[in-house]
Amino acid sequence: MEHHDTILVVGAGLSGTVISRELAEAGYRVHVIDKRSHVAGNCHTGRDEETGIMMHHYGPHVFHTNDAEVWEYVNKHEEFHPYVSRIKTTVGGKIYSLPINLHTINQFFGKALRPDEAKEFLQGLTDHSMDNPETFEEQALKLVGRELYEAFFKGYTTKQWGISPTRLPASILKRLPVRFDYNDNYFFHRFQGMPRNGYTSMVEKIMTHENISVTLNCSFDRSMVSNYRHTFYSGPIDAFFEHSEGRLGYRTLDFEVFRSTGDYQGIAIMNFGDAEVPYTRISEHKHFAPWEKHEKTIYCREYSRECGENDIPYYPIRLVEEQNMLKKYEAAANDCPDVTFVGRLGTYRYLDMDATIREALDSGTQFLASQARR
Repeated sequence: MEHHDTILVVGAGLSGTVISRELAEAGYRVHVIDKRSHVAGNCHTGRDEETGIMMHHYGPHVFHTNDAEVWEYVNKHEEFHPYVSRIKTTVGGKIYSLPINLHTINQFFGKALRPDEAKEFLQGLTDHSMDNPETFEEQALKLVGRELYEAFFKGYTTKQWGISPTRLPASILKRLPVRFDYNDNYFFHRFQGMPRNGYTSMVEKIMTHENISVTLNCSFDRSMVSNYRHTFYSGPIDAFFEHSEGRLGYRTLDFEVFRSTGDYQGIAIMNFGDAEVPYTRISEHKHFAPWEKHEKTIYCREYSRECGENDIPYYPIRLVEEQNMLKKYEAAANDCPDVTFVGRLGTYRYLDMDATIREALDSGTQFLASQARR
């Protein structure tokens, strides 16, 4: 069937949803397809039937941003409650606060240091021989020193990415702070919150427009592109080109779900830094909605592994040895004027939710401007 006056959007996650709404409000008819049975992609949420708890089905998602326009956008479509993400980690049979802060440093080393003393103390532990660290491990040694690196980063990172931190880029660690006060807010952004009715409710409201039609359980085929005026593609970029240059590396997640009464761990997220513990973290979902009260609880152990052909890709790995392959795919994408590649998978980059929405808003604006010039 041909829809030459309609825009095709592949993927009903945040990228596809926001772009769809922008184009629909501009008067375009938009057809959204997704191979899954639900919208909202990996931020899909829903009530657990047994406990009544709002569950993050593909792992926890906390919304945080400094972008006032993006914060206003999500609040226009769903009521957000203030939510501060406080994460603990279990290492060597003890529990510490993350990110590394003054409490973490004092507790780990058995000290009672003031901020200026802690800075001087840490300076004596860090590696000053590297001006421009290239790997995750080099960056960690320069930032926090070997003791803190091996306790809080080495084991967790190896489990999360499936490879040695000596092969990961330094950029992964550069966005994690070290604080010399007792602030245990995991994020530093101005706006932080959780949608009262979950992310799927927000996505459904964004997509509720007379110009938007949605087809779920529908897999994308490249032949579809010729039937539409333009295509916005948020799937894996290598899959679009049928892996002609090879498969890019992704990590996927497995979840082991438990239900019980009471409170299992007293916090939403507990990391596990020890390499011998097979899972990376446990998420207890009722703590993501502290305004609700539940007698029961649901918690999930999270395991990271290499993404197989039929798995859901979560995290682009972006190894150095993949760069030539990625450049070839990016060049092929640039030769597709009727297709715009968007989102974490379409651009093969790690993007937080706020950055995903910002880029989707910008992509919609750019497309409308290009059509106006015709």
